Amino acid sequence: MQVHTNLALLPKFNNAVITTGTFDGIHIAHQEIIHRVIMCAKELKGESVLITFHPHPQFILNDKPGTIQLISTLTEKIELLKPLGIDHLVIVPFSHEFAKLTAHDYILNFLVHYFHPIAIIIGYNHRFGFQRLGDVLLLREYGITNHFSVIEIEKQLEDQIAISSTRIRNALLSGHPEEACSLLGRNYSFKGKVITGRQLGRTIGFPTAN
Repeated sequence: MQVHTNLALLPKFNNAVITTGTFDGIHIAHQEIIHRVIMCAKELKGESVLITFHPHPQFILNDKPGTIQLISTLTEKIELLKPLGIDHLVIVPFSHEFAKLTAHDYILNFLVHYFHPIAIIIGYNHRFGFQRLGDVLLLREYGITNHFSVIEIEKQLEDQIAISSTRIRNALLSGHPEEACSLLGRNYSFKGKVITGRQLGRTIGFPTAN
């Protein structure tokens, strides 16, 4: 998987099949979208491209960014994506200026200009552009004149409730790790720095890591 962080230095993709989103946690609904992107790219003899954003848009758009808790850091996201088989990961710097792109500009001046997609694959509730006014119908309208197809992945359910990063965050915060792990498709984990503590554990036969 090639990782790109500068839009100005992107390679010329061959028959790019793209998907775009925050992909926080890379849960099982994300994995289904990614699988479809990879399969479609193989069928079209093209390259699979996943476009994500950093920082998470809510850190820019939320009035209280300190209240936002993500499932995975950017480093963890990259590590989770590596074994899935995507050809290219593009990390787009998210800013107030980027957030002001109209749905029209998002499609033409971002997706088409930088990626020249042959196909775009999105989740069932995907919205984009200023005030989230863009949707799958608009994408398909522009696809006719810009020569790309649009595939919308159906809603992925668990216990008849849609799988989402928000649902996983709520499960973790409310003390239901089993539900979170089921939705993630793996055991939940996180990374932290081990520091020196008071070293009392070793005195009673139970050394610990802080």
